[in-house]
Amino acid sequence: MSFVIQILPLLESVSDCPDRMQLSLTQDPAHIGYFVPWVKLSDFLRAGGEVTIGLVDTYAFLINYKHPWEEVQHRTTFYRHLITTVLTVMGLPMSKIKFEQESNHQGTPRYNVDLWKFCTLVSQADIRATGAEVGAATLLSPLLTPIVQELMVEYFQADVEIGGKDQRGIYGLGEQFLPLLGYRPPAHLMTELLPSLVGGKMSSSDSSNSKIMFLDNAQTVREKISRGSCHPGVVEANGILPILKHVLMPISELRWNNQSHSPQKSVSNGDYDLNEHNGSADVKWPFCAKDAPWGTLFSIPVRNVGCECKVYTHYQSYEAIENDYKEKLITPETLKDAVASALNELLDPVRQAYEGNEEWREADRMGYPEDWI
Repeated sequence: MSFVIQILPLLESVSDCPDRMQLSLTQDPAHIGYFVPWVKLSDFLRAGGEVTIGLVDTYAFLINYKHPWEEVQHRTTFYRHLITTVLTVMGLPMSKIKFEQESNHQGTPRYNVDLWKFCTLVSQADIRATGAEVGAATLLSPLLTPIVQELMVEYFQADVEIGGKDQRGIYGLGEQFLPLLGYRPPAHLMTELLPSLVGGKMSSSDSSNSKIMFLDNAQTVREKISRGSCHPGVVEANGILPILKHVLMPISELRWNNQSHSPQKSVSNGDYDLNEHNGSADVKWPFCAKDAPWGTLFSIPVRNVGCECKVYTHYQSYEAIENDYKEKLITPETLKDAVASALNELLDPVRQAYEGNEEWREADRMGYPEDWI
């Protein structure tokens, strides 16, 4: 029986209850791989649920033991600003999303007893089996992180826990041991891990050239995309197509759904009319060319036909783009150009918000001092 089938009964039992996405703060500022689970929040919100985002500062301190507690708190502030801005840019209603900070729930007599009980139930082998990073740890603090992560499921009152497929081991730990503490484990939704630009998992510990950060400037985004692995007609180990599949197309579809139900939508002869709301921060259109047919989610230039004019192919699904790429109807150059342009359109409001927010910039400086040397 597959993992998806196992969680279906739990998913069916969730009704009008808050859902939680738990975010583990990493050593480096977040990369665009975080878009993948964040996009899933829209599904919960459309279903009428509420979302709690857990800022797991204690987890971050234990796993990144080289950084002092005060530095981790600045990183927590950094992430709060980043997530709020990115979700707003994505078009998600922040009125239905709230933040919970892990350390606010810890230190109480009830939590302390639960923590010690959990520790008496699991073996070191159970903990090390949850993942490679914890499995290779020599200090005590990383070995505590799977316990504190899954224990917070109860304290956040979560019904659904969202994370990447690399969280499978930790989720399994919670499913096994939370019932022994008298708590119901949540349903688990595991998302794809966005590959790096050169192939393999996109990780915060990788070289900065292998991943795109939320605050990379427009030129840096284009340079990183241009160096990405993208052989003509080859889908396997392609570093560009997964960004389109797991980030840009889902967000474009989210924007299209928002606009198709908006009283402000404007359609001219069956096409998008991007001019009417040009410059409006409230209107987020799909990543398509001007006058693209209604329902288009992504447009890719085919060839230049003049100094300022391009001919586009318009797509309503990722599968159609992938098929055309396999048939070499889309070249690596045009694909990279379209993806870089869409990413910069998506990230530009985030960069502007960062520049205009002194508290966010100060949290960056205090939380990541190595980047300011």
